[in-house]
Amino acid sequence: MTPHQEHLNHHHLDYHHLGLMMGLEIHQQLEGKKLFCNCPTQIRRDKPHFEVRRRLRISAGEMGAVDVAAEHEQKKSKYFLYQGYQDTTCLLELDEQPPGKVNPDSLRVAIQVATLLNCKIVDVIQFMRKTVIDGSNTSGFQRTALIGTNGHITVNHKKIGIATVCLEEDACQAIERDKERDVYNLSRLGIPLIEIATTPEIHMPEECKEAALKIGMILRSVEGLKRGIGSIRQDVNISIAGGARTEVKGFQDVQSIPTVVKYEIDRQKKMLEQGEVIERTVRKAEEDGTTTFLRPMPGAARMYPETDVAFVYPILTDVTHIELLEEKAEKLQKLGLGKDLANAVTKMGKADKVVELVQRYKNVKASFIAETFVSTPTTIKRKEKIDVEPTDAQFEEIIAALDQGKIAKDSVYNLLCDLGRKGTMNFDKYMLLSDETINHELEAILKESQGLAFNAILGKAMGKLKGKADAQKVIELLKQLTS
Repeated sequence: MTPHQEHLNHHHLDYHHLGLMMGLEIHQQLEGKKLFCNCPTQIRRDKPHFEVRRRLRISAGEMGAVDVAAEHEQKKSKYFLYQGYQDTTCLLELDEQPPGKVNPDSLRVAIQVATLLNCKIVDVIQFMRKTVIDGSNTSGFQRTALIGTNGHITVNHKKIGIATVCLEEDACQAIERDKERDVYNLSRLGIPLIEIATTPEIHMPEECKEAALKIGMILRSVEGLKRGIGSIRQDVNISIAGGARTEVKGFQDVQSIPTVVKYEIDRQKKMLEQGEVIERTVRKAEEDGTTTFLRPMPGAARMYPETDVAFVYPILTDVTHIELLEEKAEKLQKLGLGKDLANAVTKMGKADKVVELVQRYKNVKASFIAETFVSTPTTIKRKEKIDVEPTDAQFEEIIAALDQGKIAKDSVYNLLCDLGRKGTMNFDKYMLLSDETINHELEAILKESQGLAFNAILGKAMGKLKGKADAQKVIELLKQLTS
């Protein structure tokens, strides 16, 4: 039986009795330029233009102490190979020139996020150097600054504190590792990164996941953040009574947090029951729900002031009111959308556009407008094997034609199929027939369908007039002709 299977058989743990305490660290990349230079935040995976070989050596912090995590990395005696690009990396990433001024857009976004998390913004922003000699920073340290403190979020009617919101440089991306060296790509180094740390007030595994989802929702409400795989990372700090804080990194998915947390609680509980000492360590969240050792936990000895970056005085007037995604979803529900559909529209970033269309085109149901955005292109790709990505303007053109009675609902699907195949939409092809023309078609169908039941005649009519006439209109006119 694997440790993970053993954990799954261990039900109904009393987390309160165990003294379970957890805190989250969320790291979110920003778009635009890097934090201290004008290089783009594009992460490259193509063949590098050059490689540089380096070794990093440990040094004491301001208080004369050596950080235990840095000492652990030094003992590996590795060298590091850095891959760079002439057009998207510069001398700063190679630690061959001092940092420039702080990216003002990144500062503004970080302050905005801290404000949404109900934090008190610091009076002066001072960057610090955080010792990191695992090779992920060419300088041997990471620049980081405190932006806000003492905030909170509300999860299921419970307040969870936000201890700090920081703005820092992201690290290099590891490409390859062996016993002698680590290979890193420089393109990620220096990308602005917001770090959000909660207080250790989370006491249930599911609550930990819900808190991560709430912070993620707040982050997605802000413009200027990167999206997609790898742009946001979650770490969980876990401890139980009698143990020590363990940081678990590298969660593949927010949904996996409860499973990994339960495994880690069980691991620590068994160690204490066997009389073992739990050391302060950093562990990796594995795909099977277990955790594995990475390194000792870093300490305060690795922080010292960054003397190459001037103090920054935050401008709070730059902070604007932002409507959270959950507020947008609630607005959509009030317009008649179900909860799941409202959340799907919001997740796509189309909430504002759908609200605009619903308010403008009163003859089309809100749910149909939303489903056209969310479901129809996906259905077309699955059924027809056609990729279609309409612009907002093209979507509105379709909804406007539907609102004005020019096309039928059935034609929306066909118009989007045409757009995917040909890149254009021919509305004339799907223009609704006049009542007079529909009557003429129905009379012809009646002549050739003598003796058939009403439903059989209706079926023939629907088949012939599909996409050319509104179904309800066909039923009404056919009833008039047969009454």
